[in-house]
Amino acid sequence: MHILDIFAANPTTFSFEFFPPKTDKAANRLYETIRQLEPLKPHFTSVTYGAGGTTRERTHELVMRIHEQTQLDPIPHLTCVGSPAEEIEQILTCYAKAGVSNILALAGDPPPDKPNYDRSQDAFPQAADLVRYIRQFNERGLHPDPRGFGIGVAGFPEGHPGTPNRLLEMDYLKAKVDEGADYICTQLFFDNRDFYDFRERCLLAGITVPIIAGVMPIASVEGMKRMADLAGGTRFPAALLRSVQRCQDDPEAVRNIGIHWATEQCRDLLDNQVRGIHFYTLNNSDATKLIFLRLGLKTQQKTA
Repeated sequence: MHILDIFAANPTTFSFEFFPPKTDKAANRLYETIRQLEPLKPHFTSVTYGAGGTTRERTHELVMRIHEQTQLDPIPHLTCVGSPAEEIEQILTCYAKAGVSNILALAGDPPPDKPNYDRSQDAFPQAADLVRYIRQFNERGLHPDPRGFGIGVAGFPEGHPGTPNRLLEMDYLKAKVDEGADYICTQLFFDNRDFYDFRERCLLAGITVPIIAGVMPIASVEGMKRMADLAGGTRFPAALLRSVQRCQDDPEAVRNIGIHWATEQCRDLLDNQVRGIHFYTLNNSDATKLIFLRLGLKTQQKTA
């Protein structure tokens, strides 16, 4: 279903994100996770794309498996780093023919073995360039939906790791929307005040498309450390750190704290009229199912 139709039919959307597994065994485990989450009836699911397009084939396989074998609506990620226009054209044509309705257009990370990668030499140096290309693809009438692909882009409530200048960051985001983005899905955050401030700054910049909040429950102390190591890092509120430190030697207690914190985040976001919540599932169903149960979200799903 086109993302505009999803937003038109639902005041708040709920969605899940998966990443392509590296092995066939992991793929089967993930598919079981997807089957367990399917009864929650998310409005869509998204499938990530590895740095430098390294998971291109597995992303495509997972998207098509979800599209053909479940009732879920997949939104594939598509990155422009290192991708020639011919490759992007091929991918878009394939998804259009298959009836995939939406794309999440991202700049993407450079290949792991090329830390000094020069994006200026790419066919699409910025995500806005990729959004423009998808819009032009749509205008050529190559998708069965006359509107073409719905287009999503990323937002960064804690700040884009590659753009320390927060004013310039909003200019870049506005450029993506002006080129044709239909909605924004944010990176994960743990302090809702960062999201609300980001949402207000979007309005000040003239950005009025729906903004979906990205939420990921903490699953372990090791997971927190990995998040802290990401480019730009992740900010953990002192109250969350204090709770984790009290029971850091008890993995189950840490997991329960992560689920509780994410549940309260979602409750507060819903109370403040969030347009959508996007769960980063880490290919595991348990935490997301518990959050849905505690918030009573399962009975609230609607379709167009």
